[in-house]
Amino acid sequence: MRDSSGATVLELVDVRKTYRSGELSVEALRGVSFVVPEGEFVAVMGPSGSGKTTLLGILGCLDRPTSGTYRLVGQEMSELPEARRAHVRGAEIGFVFQAYNLLPRSTAYKNVELPLVYARVPVRERRQRVLDALAEVGLSDRTSHLPTQLSGGQQQRTAIARALVAKPSVVLADEPTGNLDSASAAEVLGVLERLNRGGATIVLVTHSSEVAERASRILRMADGLLVSDEPVTPRPAIAAPV
Repeated sequence: MRDSSGATVLELVDVRKTYRSGELSVEALRGVSFVVPEGEFVAVMGPSGSGKTTLLGILGCLDRPTSGTYRLVGQEMSELPEARRAHVRGAEIGFVFQAYNLLPRSTAYKNVELPLVYARVPVRERRQRVLDALAEVGLSDRTSHLPTQLSGGQQQRTAIARALVAKPSVVLADEPTGNLDSASAAEVLGVLERLNRGGATIVLVTHSSEVAERASRILRMADGLLVSDEPVTPRPAIAAPV
């Protein structure tokens, strides 16, 4: 994880996305512009159909804008060949999903290790990085547990460790507390807050105002537009999970 220095991690300039089916066209994004510096914790909110999912797909290099500019750590992503985009995505972005997306027959250790296997990181270095990532989310004592042996909050913390292990520039979290009870949600948010205080850049999509208010900044979407971009009043820290 890079130390926070105020350098720009994400930059969107007049990004538009139009989906076409025959003669029908739908403008999912209609000229969205914003910048996310290193070390910021940004929440993206908006009702269904506001453009949040489309925006996240573009930020994660899973989709391309119809027009406009998207730069990830200074690199223009829109025109890159797919193989290069995939490489940048794997190196610079960590994903956390609502449904955890853990391999059910693999231990927490093996799930977290997977991005490093794909990146061909040497075995000795892989082991230390996996153990460090699991320790960072409070799961040092769960390395050999299967997902079915973990609570929902522990599964999501495992997914966060997997997102962190490749040392990305930004973590993109899509409704990371959506499947959790209130205690487990607080657990996961506490982990994200501590990571952010340690320098991690986080962009979190959520429907929950309570979750969004744990961020330092809230972007609100409506009808494909960015309708507000406001800082959050400093909030008390959530206790670290035990």
